[in-house]
Amino acid sequence: MSPRKVVVTRQLIEPAQKLLEAASDLELIQWPTDQPCDRSWLLEQAKGASGILLMLSDKCDKELMDAAGDTLKVIASFSVGTDHVDREAIRERKIRLGYTPSALTDAVADLTVMLILMAQRRAGEAMGKVLTGQWPQMPWSPLLMTGPQIRGTTVGFLGFGRIAQATLQRLIPFGISKALYLTSKPGQPAKEDHYGLLKEGSIPVSPASDWKQLAAESDVVVVGCALTPSTRHIVNSEFFHQMKKLAVLVNIARGPVVDTDALVSALETGDIFGAGLDVIENEPNIQADHPLLKQPRCVLLPHVGSANIETREQMAVESVKNLLAGLKGEAMVNEVEP
Repeated sequence: MSPRKVVVTRQLIEPAQKLLEAASDLELIQWPTDQPCDRSWLLEQAKGASGILLMLSDKCDKELMDAAGDTLKVIASFSVGTDHVDREAIRERKIRLGYTPSALTDAVADLTVMLILMAQRRAGEAMGKVLTGQWPQMPWSPLLMTGPQIRGTTVGFLGFGRIAQATLQRLIPFGISKALYLTSKPGQPAKEDHYGLLKEGSIPVSPASDWKQLAAESDVVVVGCALTPSTRHIVNSEFFHQMKKLAVLVNIARGPVVDTDALVSALETGDIFGAGLDVIENEPNIQADHPLLKQPRCVLLPHVGSANIETREQMAVESVKNLLAGLKGEAMVNEVEP
């Protein structure tokens, strides 16, 4: 039997690369650097492939699946999100899809807390004053660079999966008073309690009846839901109008969940106090003149939620394990349900 062909769209971190190369029964076709592969290269090399390991920035659509043909059995995505994959197309073709949701929980939860504190304490604005030489022209005054504190707040979660719950676990020691969450089933208890926070937690944690309650009662709103047609721009002008004047919005999910124009307007008019974003619509094509970058109380990071060494290594290894398991018909570390 001829070796099965697999296509990998990046060079991987060493432990994952070694695991991949140890699979001697494969014909390995791999992009030679850790930079994005050419789309034309991917379409050409996909012909006759049994498996493809790709990144969040690699679009997995019908064009790619047609290029691969009937031999394609597994897609392994080096990501927690799968909105770059045409899920309907892979279901129709019975292609298995692996991903890495559990690997980056801690890294993204840590970053979420960082963004909350940066947004509340105006860290981006304060750093900007120093970097542009304005600090000497800032005489101390009682309310200089002040913002709301995290202690005593109500934190609302739009989406309440593992990352949101890990974030809540980190926030409780800060002294927050209450947590609300909204899932695809408003008003109903979360299906999973990953850290024992819902039944035995030290603060009240309850489902919101709708987005209006979540927006109106929360001092911090953390956006952590999946991007779907129903969640696109769910955080919009109406949502911001419901929020408290001293509330902050944090988005660690996907950019299009938040309407960027509405966010700019909310910051300009003072409908909300600030924002901390790891994601934004149309990323990474964000130029220096982008309207949000002109908002001093908006902290914007370049989608680095999983960017610690241990997390990226685990994601790489799990991606290879998913690829190999899919080819063998075995259980993946994490597989998207058909």
